[in-house]
Order: sequence, then C-alpha cells, then structure tokens
Amino acid sequence: MTAHNSANINEIAKTVIMPGDPLRSKLIAEKFLTDYKLVNNVRGVQGYTGYYNGKLVTVMASGMGNPSMGIYSYELFKFYDVDRIIRVGSIGAMNKNIPLKSLILADRTYTKTNYNNFYIDFGADYINGSKELLSRAVSIADTLGYKYNIGDVLCSDTFYTDEDEIKLSLEKNLLGVEMESAALYLNAERLHKDALCICTVSNNLITDEETTSEERQNSFLDMIKLSLEIAVSY
Repeated sequence: MTAHNSANINEIAKTVIMPGDPLRSKLIAEKFLTDYKLVNNVRGVQGYTGYYNGKLVTVMASGMGNPSMGIYSYELFKFYDVDRIIRVGSIGAMNKNIPLKSLILADRTYTKTNYNNFYIDFGADYINGSKELLSRAVSIADTLGYKYNIGDVLCSDTFYTDEDEIKLSLEKNLLGVEMESAALYLNAERLHKDALCICTVSNNLITDEETTSEERQNSFLDMIKLSLEIAVSY
C-alpha cells in the first residue's frame, strides 16, 4: 500500500487503464468488467480490478494534470509492479480536420511542464510513448474499424492560460492538447515501463465545436474498448 493507494499488490493487474475522472473509472468497471471490485478509494480516486474477456485488468483514475498523474502512475509502476498504463481521456483537437469523438493516439507528447525538471537526465521537449503499445493500438483499431489520428500532442500544465497554445500547436503540427501524458510518459521512461495515451476529441479549438460534460463522462466508448482490447492482447 502507498499513501495514495490502499490496494494490496495482488489486487492490481499488470495493465492499468487510467482515465482522469473517477466517475469514468466506475463507468468502465460497471460497463465492461466482470467480477470487479473496488480496490482503492483513497481521496475518491476509484480503482477497480476485474475481468475483461477472462483476463485481469485494473481501471483506476489519475485525477487532473501532470502532478496528479505523476503520483498515481509512479506508484503503480514502482510499488505495484505494473507493466503498462494506458491513459484514456478527452483531448482538445488543434486541427480543423479532426472531428469530434474521433481518437488521437499520442506517439509523442510535447511539453514545457515543470514535471520534466524532477528528472535530471531528461528535460526534452518531446517525450516518447511506447512503440509496442502504439503498434498494438493501431492493429486493433484497424480491426475494429475505428477512426484515429497518430501524432504528437501538446501536454499543458494549465487549462486557463495566456499562452497562445493554438499558435504553438499549429507551428509544431500538434494534433491536440491535454494535461496528463507528459508525466505518464516520463514515469514510464524513467522506470522502464510502457505507456500510451489514447484520447477522444471532446472539442476542436480551431472550429469551436465541443461535446457536453455529460457526453465526456458517459460516452467516448471507442477509446475504452480499444484500451481494454490492448490490455488483454498480452
């Protein structure tokens, strides 16, 4: 157990699906898992472990932002011996041709996050996700017939900012902006684990289209199904 996770080590699977929202964690468990149980509820960050197609999978929330993702993913990798974490969440598209509710698979994340500074050996603007997980994601998404884009995303520390993130994204051809991939990818790289960020487009900052908060919480099922299929492919 850790200060933020009350589960026993044998209650956490080797693959963890990690949404930001605890309510989405609960939704995934109820809709997709069998024989699941709540294994962590410290600070309301719900973690469930159950079976998907006969294989053990854990679904646990990360909260919002790099500091929160940094804590939970580090503890899962380091103290619970988790092999891979797949983040599922919403992303704001930075390309007018990317439609709402389509998927973005983050090959790399571009960031200026202060989280970078905690790892002296790193500090790069671009941080790589797992090529192995990405390859599996593409293969399974093609089989399921899902629409997706692969590329670099922007990971920001701020939801409200004076920085022109649209201009930055257009200059660097970043597909969208979210707030957790940098800490997850940094922790995976540092601890020799695998991580991938699979996001659903909740809004488009170029066209000003957007989904509702209820849609973001209760739909976006393609990314969840894709992440679970990746989990049981091991």
